[in-house]
Amino acid sequence: QVQLVESGGGLVQAGGSLRLSCTASARTFLTMGWFRQAPGKEREFVATVNWSGTSIVYADSVKGRFTISRDNAKIAVYLQMNSLKPEDTAVYYCAASSRGGIAAHDYNYWGQGTQVTVSS
Repeated sequence: QVQLVESGGGLVQAGGSLRLSCTASARTFLTMGWFRQAPGKEREFVATVNWSGTSIVYADSVKGRFTISRDNAKIAVYLQMNSLKPEDTAVYYCAASSRGGIAAHDYNYWGQGTQVTVSS
């Protein structure tokens, strides 16, 4: 059983940056990912990275603005968010998957979520 803990959310103006962090309770070879969910919306894929850091996938909506990375020694995954837009406002979730994928149902473990609010 893997537990995930997130931090780094907050309030930022449009065009600003935030860095989200997610730490795992134990070393893992699982694929790690970030998802987000706005009120009244379905949970949306943001980015994933495999255990070695050699395979990375981004949603088209964040490509070129967000960067996902992981530090296996620290058992952590990060999401650097630049050029933030009001439409990026959502609760962001860290997740881990035993099989990989970009659908929420592909992921077995989830963090508690952290609120990101971008003002115009």
